[in-house]
Amino acid sequence: MKKKLISVIIPCYNEQDNILPMYRRLTKIFAKLAYAHEIIYIDNNSEDSSEKIFTVLAGKDKKVKVIFMSRNFGSPQPSFLAGLEYAKGNAAVFLHGDIQDPPELIPKFVRQWERGYAVVYGVRKHRKGYNFLMNFFYKAFYFLLRKLSYIQIPLDAGEFSLVDKKVMTELLKIEEYDYYLRCLRAFVGFRQTGIIYQREARERGRSTESFWSGLWWAKTIIVNFSFRPLEWISQLAFIIVVVSFVSLIGFLIFYRINPNSPKGIPTLFVVILFLGGVQLLSISVIAEYLAKIFLEVKRRPRYIIRKVINQ
Repeated sequence: MKKKLISVIIPCYNEQDNILPMYRRLTKIFAKLAYAHEIIYIDNNSEDSSEKIFTVLAGKDKKVKVIFMSRNFGSPQPSFLAGLEYAKGNAAVFLHGDIQDPPELIPKFVRQWERGYAVVYGVRKHRKGYNFLMNFFYKAFYFLLRKLSYIQIPLDAGEFSLVDKKVMTELLKIEEYDYYLRCLRAFVGFRQTGIIYQREARERGRSTESFWSGLWWAKTIIVNFSFRPLEWISQLAFIIVVVSFVSLIGFLIFYRINPNSPKGIPTLFVVILFLGGVQLLSISVIAEYLAKIFLEVKRRPRYIIRKVINQ
């Protein structure tokens, strides 16, 4: 009887020191599993020696596919999507090339899959290599996203996961430009469960993450999966109108009682600044949503592939 196939999808950018360690660990894991496997590396136009290493590795092992992007497409999301489109497995495992998410958790994912779960995702209990403040911000972001999003997104769950073939099919049907796997995985539904683990610190190579890039991605994800910021604008506008009306009545009564009281220029200055700030903030929020519409309607390809090894 032919073994079921599991596709392991791994985006990489400048991960020359992690390619072979990841390969060895995965090979060791699947040697103990009753499943066939394929390893799909997606190189996001690396600037180091990754391509040479990939070429040699794929030449030795035909289970290794390598997809090379035509340029760097920013986040790993287009790479995950490219790997998904080339995957032939009955299930797919998503991993980052920095090996911070331990591939040794895959057998636990597979066991839950065998029990009927279509999605099994890792839940980060703790992140090694991050200070207290960064860990706090990550947890705060996931909490805020869950509160604001119009879909139920699991707390502390990144891309590290296993998805069944039927989930892979549904994920590939989604054509939006801003593709966020961790959120769309929740959007498609099906039976899902999480496994708690500890995310390891990066041992090799340099991370491209920073506080500001994380803040930018947090803002982008919230705009993509929540209408609340737009709702807040209307609520804030209503509150300001009510406060302004009440203040106007109050001022009229006050000056009726005390006609000789001094008129407050500083107060007027503060009110103008406040209202101007609210207007600019509202315009910036609307502009974020307009920018997303602009990206979507242009229908540009989400990625472009330069070549594929072992297609």
